[in-house]
Amino acid sequence: MPRTAFASAVLLLLLVGIPLSPARGDDQAPPKLQVFILAGQSNMEGQGVVDLDHPKHYNGGLGTLAKVMADPANARRFSHVKTPEGAWVVRDDVFVRFQTRKNLKLGGLSIGFTGYPGKHHIGPEFQFGHVVGEAIAAPVLLIKTAWGGKSLHKDFRPPTASGPTGPYYHRMLAEIHQALAGLEKEFPEASAGGHQLAGFVWFQGWNDMFNDKARAEYETNLVHLAQDIRRDLRVPDLPVVIGELGNGGPKAGKNMLKIRAAQRAAAARSEIAKHTAFVPTTAFARPARQSPNVGHGHHWFGNAESYFLIGDAMGHAMLKLISQDTSSTSTKPPGKTPR
Repeated sequence: MPRTAFASAVLLLLLVGIPLSPARGDDQAPPKLQVFILAGQSNMEGQGVVDLDHPKHYNGGLGTLAKVMADPANARRFSHVKTPEGAWVVRDDVFVRFQTRKNLKLGGLSIGFTGYPGKHHIGPEFQFGHVVGEAIAAPVLLIKTAWGGKSLHKDFRPPTASGPTGPYYHRMLAEIHQALAGLEKEFPEASAGGHQLAGFVWFQGWNDMFNDKARAEYETNLVHLAQDIRRDLRVPDLPVVIGELGNGGPKAGKNMLKIRAAQRAAAARSEIAKHTAFVPTTAFARPARQSPNVGHGHHWFGNAESYFLIGDAMGHAMLKLISQDTSSTSTKPPGKTPR
């Protein structure tokens, strides 16, 4: 993020009463760990390819994070994700916890916090974590709760929507509570000052496209989701960021366009609008021919730049929401994360 843009954001935070945090001395209490929930289906799990470049299976590496970063035009934007020696940065102030289908992943923010084994993929958490971590003067934890192939209409169906509550709504809450209960064991230093639920990010919608009732109810169900997650986590003003189903770019089929319209409309509904932001993502789509997974349109063709930009936009939207809440955590002075 350019220094001038970050300075403007800091000024905004000062104007609404959020102080800049000075360096903490040894005699000061540690700040509260700021916890963000990142929820959704497979695109929140993370499908952006980092460095796989098989000519047949990964299109020679086009659209991977490594290939995108190699372009001199992108050098500044991505300069914060590798050390001067060429290793992937592992942050010591931003942490990720993700219970995948096979194992629990936790540690300092870096590549690899997706549903795949190894460290060859990223999701929106990657740049989201860099953005909020650079801005907030407290340790940050991202709790990912995401499962592929799940709908809001059935799987994540919130309690106040008519009909049975979705099993993955219950599972999402269970994982959040499990993570919070285990902070002292899993992140003892970061959570030494306690914790604060700071925001909720929703990135989903693909499965709801294919059911008439799911499309018709999506806006209302999303409003219920925001209301219910705030109630069940006991944070009435919890900032909520809704990422657009932007696969394929601006031109899309009518079913996808209906979901996009529902997402935008939900964020603007009076019941939740005050602390909710809609993040357009269609501009971040890249063509299949420039991406590693040419047959995976439902996964943004695996293009890492897409996932990076989605996380970036979500992070800045979250910071803007936080700046509207004078009780939120302190922010750092202008940082080095480019945008």
